[in-house]
Amino acid sequence: MPRMLEPFTPFLVHWAITALALWVASHIFKGLTFDSKGALAVSALLLGFANAIVKPLLIVLTLPLTLLTFGLFLLVINALVILLVAALVRGFRISGFWTAVFASLFVSLLSIVIGSFVGGSDPATQIQMPQGGTWL
Repeated sequence: MPRMLEPFTPFLVHWAITALALWVASHIFKGLTFDSKGALAVSALLLGFANAIVKPLLIVLTLPLTLLTFGLFLLVINALVILLVAALVRGFRISGFWTAVFASLFVSLLSIVIGSFVGGSDPATQIQMPQGGTWL
């Protein structure tokens, strides 16, 4: 890979993982559909941006409610983010709120699983266990 593209590799890998997770989710959940591969690619890209920018703002704004529900309101935030992406991308449809809740949960978990197999070649990004000491 050319040195010029090296900084973009983690971004491209994350984008591909998100696209794959959305594609699998569209085959599992009847209420989640894509009209084209382009809609899938744009949805994965926009979902990544929304998770990086919009979702943290929503978490901060709804922190009291999130604490009151012991974090369960984060599922609602995930669903709202995926519904927002579906509203913005032509060719990406979600049938309802509950489909968005379960699909966002599925996409998140599948992305974590796939990412654990794909990523991690850079030792600086891996979690290191402490050496020595006492484990409680």
